[in-house]
Amino acid sequence: MDTLRNMRIFVRVVESGSFTRAAASETMTTAQVSRAVTDLESRLRTRLLNRTTRRMSLTEAGERYLHNCKRILADVEQAEAEATAAHANPAGKLRVYGGTSFGQHYVMPLIARYQQHLPEVAVDLTISQEMPDIIEEGFDVAVVVAAELEDSALISQQLGSTAAILCASPDYLRTRGVPQSFDDLNAHTCLHLTDASLPAGQWVSEGPQGERFRHTGVTPFQVNNPEALALAIREGMGIGPLPVPVALPGLANGTLVRVLPTHRLQKLNIYALYASRRYLDAKIRTFVEFLRAKVPAVLAEQEAALSACDDAGAQAGAQATAQRRDQPSRARDARETERLRLVN
Repeated sequence: MDTLRNMRIFVRVVESGSFTRAAASETMTTAQVSRAVTDLESRLRTRLLNRTTRRMSLTEAGERYLHNCKRILADVEQAEAEATAAHANPAGKLRVYGGTSFGQHYVMPLIARYQQHLPEVAVDLTISQEMPDIIEEGFDVAVVVAAELEDSALISQQLGSTAAILCASPDYLRTRGVPQSFDDLNAHTCLHLTDASLPAGQWVSEGPQGERFRHTGVTPFQVNNPEALALAIREGMGIGPLPVPVALPGLANGTLVRVLPTHRLQKLNIYALYASRRYLDAKIRTFVEFLRAKVPAVLAEQEAALSACDDAGAQAGAQATAQRRDQPSRARDARETERLRLVN
């Protein structure tokens, strides 16, 4: 028995004053309406209506029940309206997870731009090294970076791909030399980023012709935070992998130099994960759509900035090489000038 349905019919009978009129408004037969009220009375074991062939009136219990029915049905209608609005209109709290580096450098700025368009959505962002259980911990969307996803019941949307680059400090390279191939790294001090998205203690590089190299050397230093690794690299401790947004400021101001610029480490995919496609809450749907539209553009901007740094680094390197080549001839010229001065 559908109690809510029967409650609605009971209220309609009382408001219309007739089983026949209530049946017409509900597109039912009079017998069906009468049966619904009878079922309610049987369930409650209480008479709600006194009815004869000519008139109908509420019992005392029926009056109290009518009042409660109206209140309950109003609450149900409000709950349904709020649920429908959640599907149609983005509002409320959106819980988002982002990995340590990507969450800080990509997700956080994009959340700011998302809220400019939809200020009704309050975002609760968690940045952590450890991937949470999205459903158990109540996250709406997780943005993760991984070579591939593990099998799960979660829905995934790929947003783009990225790869770390190798960097060193200018002082380190002046002291130890510049690697010309991936194999040359065996003669260098290599620092490791123990990030959940990277193979532990391994560097896999994809070269310009598609060749793949693997470095598994012992490291004197490793850390699980890209910003901390960038600091270690700037201090001249060695060569290490950095996410592009972490490396860019140092590449731009000259405190970092890109090593083996034609190589990148293993490509990592960027995914948005959420629980279900069906009846997707509007704030989740709009946020995922926003990420799908904006992340590729942000990645393209990062690539353009990286290319500009590479070009500037190549020009600086060419100038330094030319200066080194000119030094012997300039020294000879200086010596010849001095000899002629002494002769004369």
